[in-house]
Amino acid sequence: MIPKLVGVLVLTFFAASTEMTRPWAIPIFIILLAIVFVIEGVRVVPQQNAWVVERLGKFHAILEPGLNVIVPFFDRVAYKHSLKEVPLDVPEQVCISRDNTQLAVDGVIYFQVTDPRLASYGSSNYIAAITQLAQTALRSEIGKMELDKTFESRDEMNRQVVSVLDEAGRSWGVKVLRYEIKNITPPEAILRSMQQQITAEREKRALIAKSEGEKQQEINVAEGEKQAAVLKSEGEKTSAINRAQGEATALRLVAEATASAVESVAAAIGKDGGAQAANLKIAELYITAFAHLAKTNNTMIVPTNVADIAGVVATAMTVLDKVKPAPKA
Repeated sequence: MIPKLVGVLVLTFFAASTEMTRPWAIPIFIILLAIVFVIEGVRVVPQQNAWVVERLGKFHAILEPGLNVIVPFFDRVAYKHSLKEVPLDVPEQVCISRDNTQLAVDGVIYFQVTDPRLASYGSSNYIAAITQLAQTALRSEIGKMELDKTFESRDEMNRQVVSVLDEAGRSWGVKVLRYEIKNITPPEAILRSMQQQITAEREKRALIAKSEGEKQQEINVAEGEKQAAVLKSEGEKTSAINRAQGEATALRLVAEATASAVESVAAAIGKDGGAQAANLKIAELYITAFAHLAKTNNTMIVPTNVADIAGVVATAMTVLDKVKPAPKA
């Protein structure tokens, strides 16, 4: 405001020092002064912004988005706040866990100004305040947990930090919407130990899976052999039954054929000339048998009277007479 008034006075002085513009010096001064008042008195506030106005050094009003008018020389815009959600990086810090392990942890805060007046006068620097408080709350939460638990409980730690920041931010006109841990980095030695532990765990799971596979394979093989043995025994049983039935059938058929042949022979012998034919056949068979023995064996068993063929035939006929069927009535 002051530089603008100085500029008006300078322009008015130049207008008064020139003969051609000297009559217009006062109107020029009034016009320039009006322009300065308009420039200083009209404020256009962007959307999602809030401007804090002080009158004579004291809080007067909060300018809403749009066209606003203030009193020059008396009012001034002291603070400008964005009402949007703002992400804020929390610098990395070293925290000590419950089991005395140093961890490098950083995060990000998402906050929003909800009360421009408190944000202006509640804290000299609310951004630095919530940043420091976030680091303090995070160190406190990590100090309650052991190393392994910190990796599993990020959500819980985030909620605790947000709770602490939100409670403190009420007096600063700030609402902390959420907090997220970005990285938890243990020392190099701890990282190597963790990697070895992970490798051992994976090898353990691989061995268990392999042994389970081998066990299942042996079970399947044994089950297959069992089923094969059962099927084989069933097949052998069925085969033996079929073979026995076949042999029994064959024996029965042979017996029936033999019986039929004997009956036919007996019937033929009972007819006229049957006895003479039987004598002739027996003699023929007797001679053929002796001839065959002479060709195929070196040792021969012969009757005492080889030349008495008639006696042999008579003996055979005696047997035939005994089995001759009785004449039909």
